Formats: sequence, structure tokens, C-alpha cells
Amino acid sequence: MIGHRGEDFKNLYRDIHPRVQTLFGTKQPVFLSTSSAWGVMEASIRNLVGKRVLCCMCGAFSDKWLDVAKRCGKEAEALKVDWGKHVDHKDVDLALASGKFDTVTLVHNETSTGVMNPLPEICCVLAKYSEVALIVDTVSSFSAVKIDMDALGLDVMLTGAQKALALPPGFSLFSVSEKAFARAEKQKDRGYYFDFLEFKKQQAEWMTPSTPSIGHIHALQSKLDEIFDEGLDARFARHARTNALVQDWVGRTGFDFFAEEGFRSKTLTCVKNNKGIDVVDLARKLRDKHHLVIDPGYGKIRGHSFRLSNMGDETEETVAHLLACLDDCLQ
Repeated sequence: MIGHRGEDFKNLYRDIHPRVQTLFGTKQPVFLSTSSAWGVMEASIRNLVGKRVLCCMCGAFSDKWLDVAKRCGKEAEALKVDWGKHVDHKDVDLALASGKFDTVTLVHNETSTGVMNPLPEICCVLAKYSEVALIVDTVSSFSAVKIDMDALGLDVMLTGAQKALALPPGFSLFSVSEKAFARAEKQKDRGYYFDFLEFKKQQAEWMTPSTPSIGHIHALQSKLDEIFDEGLDARFARHARTNALVQDWVGRTGFDFFAEEGFRSKTLTCVKNNKGIDVVDLARKLRDKHHLVIDPGYGKIRGHSFRLSNMGDETEETVAHLLACLDDCLQ
């Protein structure tokens, strides 16, 4: 353990910072938050929403953002599609043309349904509305697919530690545009723990506003070594290959995809239970017999779907092993 207000911590932050900037695709500072990603998701609402926020909703996590915004006392409206469908950039354009909104929330990769929303197309729409800030959750896509915050024009890009980064939960990273900092300066009720301006001031001295989870940051340093030793292009390609293995398995076994074609996640697959099996029993068998864990569907689609992850440290060998064990349990 090192002191979190001394030179050792500053040196640790200095070491990881250029590499996390590369992963974010930004020249902006990247902040370390001792919280789950939900902390930063709520913080983004408190720091940026002045007038009204448009919450793009396509699954459990994106749906929750509307509730969070309202609990923060903000005016919020939903742009909602059925679970399994993607957020259409044309619908975003139509909503923003009303002039009612100053902020948009979007989950890039909706973990509950296996939908990956068309981020470049949505960002092109946002470019037409300079007064609107875009907050993007990249929790289950960050570091597995290429996302360039600055090129896309994202105002807040946030992620958690426990998905593709494959670190213990309870830690998150985020970056904020200059436009978002300017907006935050106008907000009077942004609090302290998640005050973006406080993060910016402290990061300039290689500090965090409050006591950081130093263990997580050491783990992140080690993970960054692994990521850059592998190479970003190779990492992205590995995720594409392991994802293809899972998708091929879905077709081979007669299952179907919950997410619509053309908008399926590259890091996890939400499998539709079109065969009417006992999904909870399948997950139990897999755990008892092979010591492997899958999720038997999230929220309202529990039992009607199950989710297979190929993110993080998974390789073609580990994913192939999972699929073979699933075949065994389905016999």
C-alpha cells in the first residue's frame, strides 16, 4: 500500500494516464472514480443537465438512466425502443429538433440485451446540435472495440472496471470534454464527490478529490501492460473472433439472437430462448458440472434469454471450452 496523497500515488497516476487516454481516444484528462460506473452516470446528470435530458432507452441499464435523472430532480424524457432493438439516429434527430433538450444519455453497448447502438451515426446527429451534450456509457464495450472520444465528439465517456477491462468491480474511469466542463460551471447543485470541476482540479496535480481505491489502480496498471503488450488492434480482433465463435454456436444449436441483426454486441451475446428450455436449470448444470457461470437473462427477460460473454481476458480457447460445456449440458 502507498499513501494516496504522496509522490508514489502521483507517479502511479502519471504512469497509467497516457495509456488510458489512448484507450479513450482523447487528449482530455481521464479521471479515476472510486465507484461503480453508476456513480459517474448519476454525476453526469448532476453536472450537465440544465434544461432537460433525453434518455435513449433500449434495455435495463439505459432504461434506468431516466429514473436516475428524475431522482436528481431533472426534467427528463424517454426515447424508448423495444428491448432487443437499437436506438435509431433518425429518432434522436427528430427529438433534438424540438429544442427541448440540452443533454442526451446513451448506452453504447446495452449489456442486458446484447445490442450495440450505432455510435458514429448518433454522434453525427449530435454534431448538428452544438448546445446539446452527449453522455455515453461504454461500460461493456470499452477496450474491446475502438472508440475515439474526441473524434466522435463525446462530452462524457465513462466505463467500469469489471467488464472488458476484467478488473474487480467497484471502480470506474471517465473523461469530460471542455464543452462539458463549461456546462458544469453553470450547475449549482453538482455536489462534491462527483464534481467534474473538482476532479479536473485534482487531476492537474495527479490527485483524486477523495480517497482512491489504490488496489484498483495498481490492477489497472498491470492490465494496461497486458493490453498494450497484446496491441490494441490485436485486442479488438480477438474480441471479434471470440464473438464470432459464440454467434456461430447460436446458429448451429438452433437458438436465436435477442438483439436485432446488424446491431449485435461484439463483447457479449444475448441468446433468445426460442427453444423453451429451462434457462435457470441450464445455468445451474453448467455451474455444478463444469464450474462455469452464465447469466440466465437480465431483468424482465430472465428465463427468456441467456447471456454469453466473450469480453476481457477471454480467448478462442476459453470461449470454445464454454461452448463445448454448454453443448454437454444441453444434451
